[in-house]
Amino acid sequence: MIRDATPEAIADAAALLRRGGVVAFPTETVYGLGADATNAAAVATIFAVKARPAFDPLIVHVDTLARARTVVRGLEGEALRLAERYWPGPLTLVLPKHASIPDIVTAGLPTVGVRLPGHAVARGLIAAADRPVAAPSANPFGYVSPTTAAHVADQLGDAVPLILDGGPCAVGLESTIVSFADGQPALLRSGAITLEALQSLLGSVRVETDAPLPSAPGQLPRHYAPRTPLVLIDSTADVPMTARHGAALLTPGPVADAVGFRHVEQLTPDGDLLVAATRLFAALRRLDSGDCTRVYAVRMPEAGIGRAIMDRLRRASA
Repeated sequence: MIRDATPEAIADAAALLRRGGVVAFPTETVYGLGADATNAAAVATIFAVKARPAFDPLIVHVDTLARARTVVRGLEGEALRLAERYWPGPLTLVLPKHASIPDIVTAGLPTVGVRLPGHAVARGLIAAADRPVAAPSANPFGYVSPTTAAHVADQLGDAVPLILDGGPCAVGLESTIVSFADGQPALLRSGAITLEALQSLLGSVRVETDAPLPSAPGQLPRHYAPRTPLVLIDSTADVPMTARHGAALLTPGPVADAVGFRHVEQLTPDGDLLVAATRLFAALRRLDSGDCTRVYAVRMPEAGIGRAIMDRLRRASA
């Protein structure tokens, strides 16, 4: 059931979380499927609803820095500098977990990702529930992430008893994840807080965005993927006219030659990649719900948020 995120609906959702249920709720990144992070049985429901493999850890969401300290240990030094700079916001920090967090949340790892989201509804829900909330994206595992309440309902339906509608997500890409598991900063997932921004604050930052067994969400080779095959191209010149019949084109901005494609999704009128990021997943869903046999996606510059967009597109095409 979708409900506008009124104070009454948030209170009902918080009560559902306290009873061990699951709730879908908005953040500035994507919609999450949440459960009480300290209740292993409740968290198991998330894995069941999403058909998520047990080896893929979850992120725990909090409403205050004080609550974050009940989830992780070692929130100090450079990690604290990042938190003070970017929280509330689209940043997840991976640190040694507190004993209150069950192993199912972390896939048995000694570390856990924690985030203080920027969306007021998300923080209000966590505060009303008075407990940390474990939440991956509210969609079947591996599929395109939801950026509206309707996306959640379309994919998960009655498996989620309550979906809080807080409007479209303002960022539209999952959070940047930075690990301090060994004391030094490592970028595990690209997001709206860019590698360049992290380096400007911290200096050297390792990049470890791929792993055979993930230490954070979003590291598997195939993820964020539509059902329709997606192929990366440098330009429309890479696609002969014969291959365009029945195919769709996804482009960050205007292109000179879009003749012959069945559908064209232009993410922005001027190629602004910040805007493109907010519209990416919704565009992929529209193309996937149509009658296209293939989606050709034009590569974008891998700098700033373009690195995060290309990370999603590469995994979608794997």
